[in-house]
Amino acid sequence: MKIQLLQIAHARSGDKGDTGNVGIIARKPEYYSLLKKYVTEERVKKHFEGICFGNVDRFELPNIGALNFLLHHVLGGGGTKSLKNDAQGKTLSSVMLRMEIEIEETL
Repeated sequence: MKIQLLQIAHARSGDKGDTGNVGIIARKPEYYSLLKKYVTEERVKKHFEGICFGNVDRFELPNIGALNFLLHHVLGGGGTKSLKNDAQGKTLSSVMLRMEIEIEETL
């Protein structure tokens, strides 16, 4: 069964120069294992294809049931250089939450 991340998580995002920072937080403790299993660096890179031109790094935060992603070269140079509408990456979290993952139907 396919679901969007917004069904099991919420998110926050921002910037550090040309790097977008996206935190995904499980809505329930039992959803954290789904995030860890299905929201990989490769999947996130593919989801942001066409706007993320660098590597994607993932950091696990099990104590708060969250994953943090750094998306390198996603903001067109950063807030002071970019001509993008969202030079600070505030909408990256909304984009991330629309990622679909395929999970077992019993979950």
